[in-house]
Amino acid sequence: MTGSGEHGDFQDHSEPSQGVQLGFDTRAIHHAFDPVGFSRAVQPPVFMTSTYGFESVAANDAAAALGGRLYAREYNPTTEILERRLANLEGAEAGLVVSTGMAAFGALVLSLLSQGDELVVHKTLYANTVAMVEQGLPRFGIKVVSVDLSDPRNLDAAITEKTRLVYFETPVNPLSAILDISAIAERAHKRNVKVTVDSTFASPALQRPIEHGADIVLHSLTKYINGHGDTLGGALLGDAETLNTLHETGLRYITGATLSPHSAFLIMRGLKTLSLRMARHSASALSIARMLEAHPAVAWVSYPFLDSHPDQTIARKQMSDGSGMLAFGLHAGFDGARAMLDRLQLLTRAVSLGDTDSLIYHPASISRARQSIRKDAHLIEGVGEDLLRLSVGLEDVGDLIGDLRQALQVL
Repeated sequence: MTGSGEHGDFQDHSEPSQGVQLGFDTRAIHHAFDPVGFSRAVQPPVFMTSTYGFESVAANDAAAALGGRLYAREYNPTTEILERRLANLEGAEAGLVVSTGMAAFGALVLSLLSQGDELVVHKTLYANTVAMVEQGLPRFGIKVVSVDLSDPRNLDAAITEKTRLVYFETPVNPLSAILDISAIAERAHKRNVKVTVDSTFASPALQRPIEHGADIVLHSLTKYINGHGDTLGGALLGDAETLNTLHETGLRYITGATLSPHSAFLIMRGLKTLSLRMARHSASALSIARMLEAHPAVAWVSYPFLDSHPDQTIARKQMSDGSGMLAFGLHAGFDGARAMLDRLQLLTRAVSLGDTDSLIYHPASISRARQSIRKDAHLIEGVGEDLLRLSVGLEDVGDLIGDLRQALQVL
């Protein structure tokens, strides 16, 4: 990695010269940054600049030859450290960070797919990704094929000679279903099709899809990787050739969705405590899931590490812990979910996930509200009107359980 201006070249001291692989937490704190290269600052500086000056025409030419090191939309030293660190943690060759998770998905599909190409997706996706595949991509002549990838064999009939990419989430938003990455990747690769996995619900602390055969990993950095609910970001991680394409087309002139250096700094701050936070999120979520499963007002609970979860075996094969996301439904249905939400005193009624604060929301209520201005608004497949999605935060788990119990009392 090369610094800019007076800092010159510097070495990444996070990997010892003898080639010993350091642990995940050590790399999350140190990889791709040497304080010696930045006036010995322990924390990476935030480079707030829109462009770069050079001491000569030859130096300017050299920067251009490196691929966009002229202008801050395409290059910034702070964001580059984050890209290299994330790629290292995921086991990828290279990374690209952008302004949001949806910007990452937009850069992915609009860079790798063209008119006449086909994209295969799992039948259940994040709601805004659904809007993109249902409304956005068809406008550009890209066919989207939705298939149930819970049975990887369904992929065989879905792939044609026009298929360029298979895309899915695991765990799947919002039900926390688990898809078998290695089984899907094996079938896709037999047909020379790349696989992208949105691993936002797990983060690289719990799941690294490339280790299971995926080609590209997508993250909403807004969620667990940042972890503090104070900035937005997205990332794509994979092989160097594909990531160069995503940078040179997706970021440079298709979306232009640059991540701000300050956001990169905040995300790196969050990354340093990622595995500690994920352990707490996971332990608390499992305790809450077990409490809810035993509660008479609760009809069902979906959490990957519960014994009752149908995908538990796959989850334990490809995840080291269950994460902080769970879904549940009440016997009282839609009206009961709304009544329960209004009784909560500690948990925050809000969308998003992965924060230190526990967040809970009712997709059916939001869908109905949106229909007043968007007639096509609808719940994604598999999501019923009783479903509540809970992102378990870092509060004392006893306090969270107490708040949920009192909110469920009237049902």
